[in-house]
Amino acid sequence: MADALTHPTIQNPISGLARALLQANRVTMAQVDPVIKKAQIEKVPFIDALLQSNLIKARELAVFCSETFGYSLMDIDAFSPTSFPEKVVDQKLMQSQRIIALAKRGNKVSIAISDPTNIQALDQIKFQTELIVEPIIVQHDLLVNLLDKLSKTSEQNLNELIGDDMEIDFGEADVNNTAAEAQATEVDDAPIVKFLNKILLDAINMGASDLHFEPFEKFYRIRFRVDGELREIAQPPLAIKEKLVSRIKVLARLDISEKRIPQDGRMKLLISQTRAIDFRISTLPTLFGEKVVMRILDGSQAQMGIDALGYDADQKQILLDAIQRPYGMVLVTGPTGSGKTVSLYTCLNVINKPGINISTAEDPAEINLPGVNQVNINDKAGLTFPAALKSFLRQDPDVIMVGEIRDLETADIAIKAAQTGHMVFSTLHTNDAPSTLTRLMNMGVAPFNIASSVILITAQRLARRLCTCKKPAEILDQVLIDAGFEESMLDGTWTPYKPVGCERCSGSGYKGRVGIYQIMPITEEIERIILAHGSALDIESQARSEGVRTLRESGLMKVKQGLTSLEEVLGCTNE
Repeated sequence: MADALTHPTIQNPISGLARALLQANRVTMAQVDPVIKKAQIEKVPFIDALLQSNLIKARELAVFCSETFGYSLMDIDAFSPTSFPEKVVDQKLMQSQRIIALAKRGNKVSIAISDPTNIQALDQIKFQTELIVEPIIVQHDLLVNLLDKLSKTSEQNLNELIGDDMEIDFGEADVNNTAAEAQATEVDDAPIVKFLNKILLDAINMGASDLHFEPFEKFYRIRFRVDGELREIAQPPLAIKEKLVSRIKVLARLDISEKRIPQDGRMKLLISQTRAIDFRISTLPTLFGEKVVMRILDGSQAQMGIDALGYDADQKQILLDAIQRPYGMVLVTGPTGSGKTVSLYTCLNVINKPGINISTAEDPAEINLPGVNQVNINDKAGLTFPAALKSFLRQDPDVIMVGEIRDLETADIAIKAAQTGHMVFSTLHTNDAPSTLTRLMNMGVAPFNIASSVILITAQRLARRLCTCKKPAEILDQVLIDAGFEESMLDGTWTPYKPVGCERCSGSGYKGRVGIYQIMPITEEIERIILAHGSALDIESQARSEGVRTLRESGLMKVKQGLTSLEEVLGCTNE
């Protein structure tokens, strides 16, 4: 038998299922030799060639494998495909290795397999899932038939998922030139078009701010950022990733043939005759394809009004007084995604009247505001922030908005505009209001220019708002004091709340977001500290003595009002 297991006419020693059959005397070498040769020539698994040869029936082979290897034997037709666990084992791996994940219990996954000598498949599953693999022997022909059905179902899933009523318009950002139409024909795939339409509408309905289309080696993932947190929405078939990216590129007027460098673009989605939503598109080459991030720019947010942003009454009044002054500079600061743009546009909307000339320079303009002259920065064409600001000053402006102060030249021009009778709005990336002033000094702006131009700084964060399913939280007084509450505030007249989770908030316990603000007007005392080259700590100390609340203190007010949880405030503010 040892000689038979290394037959000279066969390129490799006999192993696997053929070896087990020979050792059990279920077949002879004369019978198995041509089967192995056929499998090698046709490049098919041995088990397929074996069953085609009629040396053994599929049912007999399943019984043999169960008895020989000691694994359970089951009828796979007794299982309902709807009961199979989703996303436990990659669909592509199941198809290539001819296995099916039947069930998952705790740290164990049951795998239907017809050839238990396929150790590679079992090892791959163990590596991918990090679970204990329990092989279940099933009849090979039944397994193959079910895999074919699952494959067809997977291909049909897009159409079934999409439906037939997905007709939306992409407005002026859609294809309207010959070159772009030629590109569009390359990705004219109805299921892809409908799938993308559905994803975009789902994102809008869920209130998402960003969409992430992410390719990986063995799967493709779509995630939405909802209320500041990323949520996985779908794992479409890996095969559609290139068509999906090409469709997005066509809509955003990007080059679909260029996949080696990042690209940026925009597109517009017409929801109805009265509502249009812009998307800012960014592509990035990764190891396994192009990642696409789409930022949703909903202009209706700027129309909500200043009351909807979450300012406390005293903070709102200070801000309104500042933006309605005839000249000066108002700065909004905070990290990316903290709502600075919406705050600025809300302020612009408050003062946007026929008698006021407002011009903005942004990279790019995120929200379309009628009545405001908006300019997109284009560094390649020479339209930089300084160039745009210099042009604005020759356009008889009353109010100027600079998307972001990034360098000394931009800061100098903006400050000079504020000093010469214009109201200037802009943003900076700093942690809080006091550090904004020292940031300007570190850029090289002279302290006397800062003191004479900046009239107000607002720092902000966005915290998740508790859903209506919230419940009172039992928190020890000492924990509240450690968080920043004063003992006098713990008078029993208010109750902190915690998230619970319901259908409305998709189980997270939070729905929407609320702003946390630090509003710091520049008083005479703070001006003196600036002129004396004081530090951020000096400015903060003076601001607090004048009643300016820190971000943490403003956040704790939201906890007291029952708008958000203590954990959320502690997570988005530092103290």
